[in-house]
Amino acid sequence: MRTTLPPIAVIGAGFSGTMAALHLSRLMPERPVLLCEKSSAFARGLAYATGCSDHLLNVRATNMSAFPDQPDHFSRWLEGCPLDGAAWTHSTPAGLFAARGLYGRYLTDLLLTALSKPGPGPLLMLENDEVVDLAPAETGFDLTLAAGRRRRVAGAVLACGNLRAPRGPRSRYVVDPWDDTPLDDLRPDLPLLIIGTGLTMVDAVAALRQRRFPGPILAVSRHGLLPQVHAATASWPAPAIPAAARQSLLGLLRFLREETRRAASAGIDWRGVIDSLRGDSVGLWRGLPLSEQRRFLRHLRAFWDVHRHRMAPPAAKIVGREFAEGGLTLMRARVVAIDDQAGHARVTVRERGVAAPQVVDVQRIIDASGVGRVVDTDDLLLRRLLSRGLVRPDALGLGLAVADDLAVLGQHGEAGRPLWTLGPLLRGTLWECTAVPDIRGQAAELARTVAKRLQSAATGVGRETA
Repeated sequence: MRTTLPPIAVIGAGFSGTMAALHLSRLMPERPVLLCEKSSAFARGLAYATGCSDHLLNVRATNMSAFPDQPDHFSRWLEGCPLDGAAWTHSTPAGLFAARGLYGRYLTDLLLTALSKPGPGPLLMLENDEVVDLAPAETGFDLTLAAGRRRRVAGAVLACGNLRAPRGPRSRYVVDPWDDTPLDDLRPDLPLLIIGTGLTMVDAVAALRQRRFPGPILAVSRHGLLPQVHAATASWPAPAIPAAARQSLLGLLRFLREETRRAASAGIDWRGVIDSLRGDSVGLWRGLPLSEQRRFLRHLRAFWDVHRHRMAPPAAKIVGREFAEGGLTLMRARVVAIDDQAGHARVTVRERGVAAPQVVDVQRIIDASGVGRVVDTDDLLLRRLLSRGLVRPDALGLGLAVADDLAVLGQHGEAGRPLWTLGPLLRGTLWECTAVPDIRGQAAELARTVAKRLQSAATGVGRETA
């Protein structure tokens, strides 16, 4: 039997899009699912496309199952994986940590399994091209690809992943942290600058050393903070946070400090307290007044991030060795100017607490400054959707405004069109929405919502048989 129902499009095939597509293809066997990806690899995205074995997941393998109802799914997959465990997984007192490239292989296996599933027609179809437009149609959208082809779709799920941050000072020596090509001809005698000191910086340092770059590395950020390290610790019960504390950032901070002291007196460190908040993190964020959310972004975000998003112990060991041997220098500073020279860039940085700026010559500048906001994005599809009023930024400008069922809100607050989103585009609404443990349940629930709506809309639509 061949259905005449138009497909549901999922735009983006990183973790968010891949899992949404897999759930949708299972829930709607009568309707094709069109999974669109502009990069060369499906089911990987930027995070899991790396081939560096020192690029590790910053979540323990035991909490990396792709399915919320099968918590040991990834662990069982690892047991049967033929790759060299010594190179691609690391057992530590804090738990087992796998390489991100290995996790990409896991997601690829899930996708291949779905594609090979027997049936009368294609449940899941792959489109290796960039979606550049979604124009409203009588039912659904007309989807346009970069190559010029068009498809009528019943609806769409925006799974665009993390948006790129706006570029800082322009220079021909600035390179993307995930593009190895500009790093092929590095000189050993000239420093390399990394803008940002978070997990992407940690990955960049590991990749540079694995590529046998022996030269000095300078990393700068406004606060000069490094991610904390995972450690073995007992769990701490989810605290009952008073209503008054939930309305105030200062009240929450005071409560967490007191809770951390209580945990310490019981022999449990701060990690247990931070982890105990996971189930309540979305409620805490959404309960804060908008003014308090903005205050968090201005003053506390960097401190929260380094405690919440921690390094795997092997990654911390690499960074610690670099500091001890003098190969890596960290500065609390910001880049104020870049002047391109012949063969290198002359960078002016202003260190916090130091009046005079400092000038340093570097051969490359790796931009690891973090995630961009939807209001600043240069993504062609999102810009077109914004200009048409089909989507609007959330109140903080971080991601897209959505209804409770993750349907995207239009310019005037309406959510009538069959357009949804998940993952990092929900940062302003949910805040905690970028890690696998956050997204996997989101993807399963969203698929149920989308399937219910489209199946209801399809009632009475005829089918052809062939």
